[in-house]
Amino acid sequence: MIIPVNLDKNGYDIIFERGALQKVSDLLNLDRKVLIVTDDGVPPEYAEEVRSVSSDAYLTVMPAGEESKSFKNLEKICHTMLQNSFTRNDCVIAVGGGVVGDLAGFAASCYMRGIDFYNVPTTLLSQVDSSVGGKTAIDLDGIKNIVGSFYQPKKVIIDPKVLDTLSKRNFACGAAEIIKMAVCFDRKLFELIEEKGVKNCLEEAITGALKIKAAVVEKDEKEGGLRRALNFGHTIGHGIESVTGLFHGECVAMGMLPMCSEKVRKRLSDVLKREDLPVDLSSALRRYGVKPAGSNMAEKIAEASSHDKKMINGTITAVRVEEPGSFRMEKMNREKLEKACMEVVS
Repeated sequence: MIIPVNLDKNGYDIIFERGALQKVSDLLNLDRKVLIVTDDGVPPEYAEEVRSVSSDAYLTVMPAGEESKSFKNLEKICHTMLQNSFTRNDCVIAVGGGVVGDLAGFAASCYMRGIDFYNVPTTLLSQVDSSVGGKTAIDLDGIKNIVGSFYQPKKVIIDPKVLDTLSKRNFACGAAEIIKMAVCFDRKLFELIEEKGVKNCLEEAITGALKIKAAVVEKDEKEGGLRRALNFGHTIGHGIESVTGLFHGECVAMGMLPMCSEKVRKRLSDVLKREDLPVDLSSALRRYGVKPAGSNMAEKIAEASSHDKKMINGTITAVRVEEPGSFRMEKMNREKLEKACMEVVS
């Protein structure tokens, strides 16, 4: 299946096909210098699949984890391209999850003011969310994605076969992003997931999420309005992630719940539990052996959240869901944000 992202000169195709990774030589222009960026948590055969069919390939392997989204690693990637005389005719390919895609995409956007970038996401979360839409970034001083750019890929290759090697925990994180998009934009998809579970309707769930993401990006490429709805659960979720180091999808799952009506919260909580996702912070910290970052957790999460989404004049704009398939924007002051964070903590 080809899902187009129609953005005039910045448009591209998402190729969704089981076994697509083995056809990468037919799908991408690899007859040039190619820098493949991956991390040590990704099965090495995935990057090797791309390297083996590239005419002049270079490989950079980062440590797995959010800490790799740093200026140090951005410099490392750009230095590798400079040392090997990459030009604007060459390309960067991310093979991995969201961290790899964010970092490699940002490096591609910076080097020589922009060279071609392809994304080959290998986690469910990156397949349905971060690989599409052109958001690239690194972290700074513990704040996620605070330095970055909008830079669209030339093509995205999504092969659901690579999910066979994904851990249960990482699969659940991707399910959280699918649920996020369904509950905001597609009532029928949410009801399907509610009935069957993500794994039992996986390809329909992935393509449904991709179509939502593509349609939103087409209408609002640089997050001036509608695209902010894709941040449902992220305002508080990114705060939790910054303070605790729990996985992104887990934090988004918890971050969605305080931003729902009571009726939706009950249904959403049941869906999240079935997908093996946390619905409160205390239980999540115990489950994954993470020590709380001192006292006043709600205050710390609110502080990180306000940095992440750039609180303006004492208020922050968050996404709220009253009914499945719809949303509204809500302005929150610091007191209201802390109250919502307290709901997650307790």
